[in-house]
Amino acid sequence: MKLVVTEKNDAAQKIADLLGASKPKADKVYSTPVYRFDLDGEEWVTIGLRGHILEPDFAPSLVYKKSKGWQGVTEEGEVLPAAIPATLPKPPFKKKKPFTVDGVELKAWKMEALPYLVYAPIEKLPKEKEIIRSLKNLAKKADSIVIATDFDREGELIGSDALSCIQEVNPDAPVSRARYSAFTKEEITNAFENLVELDTDLASAGASRQDIDLIWGAVLTRCLTLVKFAGYGNVRSSGRVQTPTLALIVARERERLAFVPEDYWVIKGAFGEGDDAFEAPHETARFKVESEAQAVMAHIEGKTKATVESIEKKKRTVAPPVPFNTTSLMAAASAEGLSPARTMRIAESLYMDGYISYPRVDNTVYPSSLDLAETVQRLVGNPAYAPYCRELLSKDKLTATRGKKETTDHPPIYPTNSATPDDLPAAEYKLYNLIARRFLATLSEAAVVEGTKVSLEVGGETFIGRGDVLVKQGFRAIYPYGLKKDEQMPALEQGQQIAFGGATCTKKQTEPPARYSQGKLIQEMERLGLGTKSTRHSIIERLYAVKYIMNDPIEPSQLGMAVCDALDKFAPHITHPEMTAELESEMDNIAAGSTSKETVVTNSRNLLADQLGELIPHSEEVKEALADAVAADAFIGKCPKCGKDLQLRASQKTRSMFIGCSGWPDCDVTYPVPKGKVESVEEPCPTCGMPQIKVTAFRSKPRIVCIDPTCETNHEPNVEVGECPTCKAQGKTAKLIAQKNPRTLKRFIRCENYEECNTGYPLPQYGKLTATDEVCEHCGAPMVIVTTNRGPWKLCPNFDCPGKEQDKDAKKGASAKKGAKKSTAKKK
Repeated sequence: MKLVVTEKNDAAQKIADLLGASKPKADKVYSTPVYRFDLDGEEWVTIGLRGHILEPDFAPSLVYKKSKGWQGVTEEGEVLPAAIPATLPKPPFKKKKPFTVDGVELKAWKMEALPYLVYAPIEKLPKEKEIIRSLKNLAKKADSIVIATDFDREGELIGSDALSCIQEVNPDAPVSRARYSAFTKEEITNAFENLVELDTDLASAGASRQDIDLIWGAVLTRCLTLVKFAGYGNVRSSGRVQTPTLALIVARERERLAFVPEDYWVIKGAFGEGDDAFEAPHETARFKVESEAQAVMAHIEGKTKATVESIEKKKRTVAPPVPFNTTSLMAAASAEGLSPARTMRIAESLYMDGYISYPRVDNTVYPSSLDLAETVQRLVGNPAYAPYCRELLSKDKLTATRGKKETTDHPPIYPTNSATPDDLPAAEYKLYNLIARRFLATLSEAAVVEGTKVSLEVGGETFIGRGDVLVKQGFRAIYPYGLKKDEQMPALEQGQQIAFGGATCTKKQTEPPARYSQGKLIQEMERLGLGTKSTRHSIIERLYAVKYIMNDPIEPSQLGMAVCDALDKFAPHITHPEMTAELESEMDNIAAGSTSKETVVTNSRNLLADQLGELIPHSEEVKEALADAVAADAFIGKCPKCGKDLQLRASQKTRSMFIGCSGWPDCDVTYPVPKGKVESVEEPCPTCGMPQIKVTAFRSKPRIVCIDPTCETNHEPNVEVGECPTCKAQGKTAKLIAQKNPRTLKRFIRCENYEECNTGYPLPQYGKLTATDEVCEHCGAPMVIVTTNRGPWKLCPNFDCPGKEQDKDAKKGASAKKGAKKSTAKKK
């Protein structure tokens, strides 16, 4: 039996479909799906992992013995070698957490343990126990192993970890590696006909990143969290790449805050008449002195004619774009409204479904092995591309543009199959369309733009009119992204007199540098060597998740700025990109085999220890800075009882959000918070004067809400919605009343005889409620209508209604049919 190990279940199924002579048989080993098929008389089995099946973690404790020195001790009591610097104190210690008599407990989050945590030994622990169990079961019976995980550092590490599990039960089975860049039959068949060895250096580079990110992330996050900052006890995150990325955002915000706007004046004249009318600015684009601008306005006052002094026409070529790599794809998709994180999720889905090539690449040069004409021919199946594809295929030879980055691991991102809007959901097709059109554009001719510059004289003053017209479409015929509209100048001749309709003088101010969009930030991270093609989008997503940044373009929160400023003041290397870029370079050296994982990880530990030594003595200052920032971000308004700040807080017991007074426990004023994203609003409630908040519920438009549930704006009258079916069955008559609890803000329907019959139903939190005369045919509960921004919808409020199970089954059936249709579309 030949065992093929892939990174995910989808990949296992896809490879089995593409390699098997007949349809593979879906099976399970324990709870893990596998796919069995025969090839050339041999039994093959493919199994998909769930990404990393092992994860690194610190040994939970350190012990010291004079004869053996420092050692790590695992949960099972296994001893691991440890290299703790001689500068750190040794036992015997007084028995006070985190210290024991003969060592240090690393599990407890204590500031005193952090210098030891920097150097703590790391072990690999099972993350997916069921999958490992299934993998070992198959491995025992395997004659040979093929690792077919994604071909990059992370994929090589995942494959290496899987192999370590396999070799525990079958150490002698021969192992090979399949490398591929797309889920097409030709690509997969070629990969399995040309198997190579597992790249242990590449796997070591991935493992070093895992270890370094664990060490830096755990130590810095614990350090920032342990300063406590006045009782706002949420974990405060930091990391090797996350922090310098945040520093970029904060530095740009500091530039904006320090920016002093300057006044300037712009003069625009109106020329021509009717269809030939156009505007042209004065040759001095910006007047910094108002009197100079007013002098120009005085010179042209009352003039009704302008003379065409000169006309210049120049043609310029616009080169077609280079192939997409991960960074340029995320930047281009960001401009089309897809965030980098969402772009990568969609790209992964398109790759797994066989529509595009591997999406995590640095390469911007198509390899000679890629058949460009064949790829174009595949796209003829989309009617929107067909005429352009045929035009390209009529050429004697297709020549592609070349970017500056050329690697040998994967080709740039290109379409591997045809798709239309009927084959894919809207967001997936939007990204596919961008990739397909970009590929065709890279094989196209340059576009030609004709620029016209007209000098116009009015009262001794010169105005300059400009226009650009696309005279040769070239690649722009298929790739319209970023294309400006034609600005056609009317037909004019030198010396001609044309109408002058006066001018306007507008006062403006210089603007600060723009905040980063997510796409621009990804590009800046790449330029500075922060993160990798596979991790940059998730780093930005993490910064949003921990509330260090908000909005897009990206704006740092007060907390994000405080974290960055504190680290920059006391441990500046952590916030500077040079250190992280240097570590990235060292990991490249590991992949190239010129240095070892142990050397790079040890150097990284030493660097972190130096920074931690600078940071810990200033814990009190960091605490104060973070506490002020958290309070500023959480501020909602003033407490009506004591005048102190009302703040958005999280319950330590339930983790649910509420608004509470900063004067607690002396002041016990609290207010409930509706579900959704909550932001403060400067304007008080016009009805009662209390603070207001902006609430954005899931898939809903933002609403401005007064925080006081008793405010008239929050009041909802009780609505009689029908007769209680439980009481009716008992021969009684009782009404069902829809109401809102002012303390919890929850809405529900409850029987007026609730104490006896316990009949009640939950209701959606938002939307106008209307009673009907109907009852549910399945359970007898009253049907109600809820009207939201998305329109009215009728529902049965009973969560236990038998009809809901029938609806679920019907939806599953419809989903299965849709999946079958999608699968059929792929095979065309």
